[in-house]
Amino acid sequence: MMKSFFLSLLVGFLFSKDYVKPTEIDGKKKWKGEGTTPNLESIVIGRCYEYIRIVNPSIGEKNCTEIWEAFKKAFINKDPCNILPSDYELFINLALHTIPPNKSLFWENNHLLVTSYSDRTRRYMPLCDTLIASFGDFLNWCGQANDTGFNYDSCPNTEECENNAVESFWKIASVTYAKQSSGVIYVMLNGSAIGGAYPVKGFFADYEVPNFQKDRISRIEIWVMDDIGGPDLDSCGKGSVQILEERLKTMGYDITCIDNYKSVLLLKCLDYLNHSDCSIVSSAPSTRRGLVSPDRGSSWSRLIYTVFVAFVFEICYNPLN
Repeated sequence: MMKSFFLSLLVGFLFSKDYVKPTEIDGKKKWKGEGTTPNLESIVIGRCYEYIRIVNPSIGEKNCTEIWEAFKKAFINKDPCNILPSDYELFINLALHTIPPNKSLFWENNHLLVTSYSDRTRRYMPLCDTLIASFGDFLNWCGQANDTGFNYDSCPNTEECENNAVESFWKIASVTYAKQSSGVIYVMLNGSAIGGAYPVKGFFADYEVPNFQKDRISRIEIWVMDDIGGPDLDSCGKGSVQILEERLKTMGYDITCIDNYKSVLLLKCLDYLNHSDCSIVSSAPSTRRGLVSPDRGSSWSRLIYTVFVAFVFEICYNPLN
């Protein structure tokens, strides 16, 4: 009777919706996540050489093939659900380079905006603009136990197992980036993000903030950027942003927070020249919203167009300065 009860309990657990068990096709596990990005080796080695030759040659010579082999060794021929951040330590040591003071830019829910604004290390150097992150940005990868190849069919996502190859990579990359950051630290959050601009559970909250080096940081500046035409769900001193501000102040940091930082807003408005959210007075301080007269709005549109032309000209004719 008791054995029958426990057997029924076990069967019920195995087939419950909370138990994630991958299916098998041709002897291979079928995961829910996308498989390894095709041509991964060619992509990341190419990115590596582009980084050390064009994007940021100041970091000096790096052996891109050696870095690739260290990256691959972290997850190849291993259980794809048993990859730890420490498995990437050799890769991190080989790809590591300094982050200039006052250039660190952290973010949540603003990936594309951050990469556009940083301009490939020209203005700032967020994690995605480091050599380490060039091996993983917008890519996917995993291996499988007892197999020296990649799994191009599927890879486990975080729902299936947290210790997967991609998740563990970004954990150690985030920790390393935070520890290297110094001077003024910048943080860009999305004030229109559902669930809050500052996720209390996320890479920034869990792996970057705890690894800030207090003696190397002078102050922290937060930018809360609303989507053009989007809702204003979070702002400085309110909601989840207030939670972040209080956390950082408790840690002893000097904090500044700006809603819709004008320099970033200018970039966002290049794609929305006639939107009311972009009709701001050029001489006014940064703010979430601002309305001006039609005449001033027209002048402001012309000003934005002029800035855009200058921006494009500088990128095309002076890309490395």
